[in-house]
Amino acid sequence: MTDTDNATSAPAAATPVTSDNTASRAASFSGRVAGKVVLISGAAQGMGASHARALAAAGASVVIGDLQAEAGTALAEEINASTGRRAAAFTPLNVTDFEGWTAAVGHCVREFGKLDVLVNNAGIYTPGNVEDATVEDWSRTIEIDLTGTFLGMKAAVPDLKQQETSSIINVSSIAGLVGFKNRAAYSAAKWGVQGLTKTSALDFGADGIRVNSIHPGSVETPLTAGLQRGFGQVPAGRAAQVEEISSLVLYLASDESRFISGSSIAIDGGETAGNNLRQDS
Repeated sequence: MTDTDNATSAPAAATPVTSDNTASRAASFSGRVAGKVVLISGAAQGMGASHARALAAAGASVVIGDLQAEAGTALAEEINASTGRRAAAFTPLNVTDFEGWTAAVGHCVREFGKLDVLVNNAGIYTPGNVEDATVEDWSRTIEIDLTGTFLGMKAAVPDLKQQETSSIINVSSIAGLVGFKNRAAYSAAKWGVQGLTKTSALDFGADGIRVNSIHPGSVETPLTAGLQRGFGQVPAGRAAQVEEISSLVLYLASDESRFISGSSIAIDGGETAGNNLRQDS
């Protein structure tokens, strides 16, 4: 589940995100991805924006790919101001358009000289089982969440091969690890992302490209604020903060993870570990 999935208001146990929290976390990130160039799709807001901030704070140069030009440009300006360097740039990106992807990769190379990391973050959520979901919703969800990931990888791999070590981070969901009721298209797409990830880890390992998928559970973002949901199924008893997801993205982007590839990493407070709602006498 991501920004658009299983949305809810913040639970009482969650720690509010403040500027002080963000600043202290940024300080702990310092230098871990220094010199790396990262392209992030769907990065103008929510988790993608958090990933961009964290990576730039840790020394990377980030290219924010999104359809939201105003928000994406503002985020790049914010990151440049906070880091005191040219650390971020915006590029328009429709993830269903392969030419748009190749243009975004080209923007990375022109702006920062290379590409080291691709974060396939963009995605949508549509509800419905195979009986009541519309064919249009099915097609749109698969096109954005799965085909968009494929197109991003296809556009990025030639440049990623130029580096000694590089990383593709595909943002899936716990709906790509276990079944989810009434989410046929979303779950199918996110399971597909996991399969594409594992296959590509085999295909490109010899080229120094590691490919991993991350599987967030409930995440607190502006898009999920105000919606109602229980957390009894989550052992941690709360949703994740976006910075907690970004910490994993940062690790997989860094050389600390050079021997991790083909992994599907749940970041869900224990939600997929088992049945947390079962009560034995």
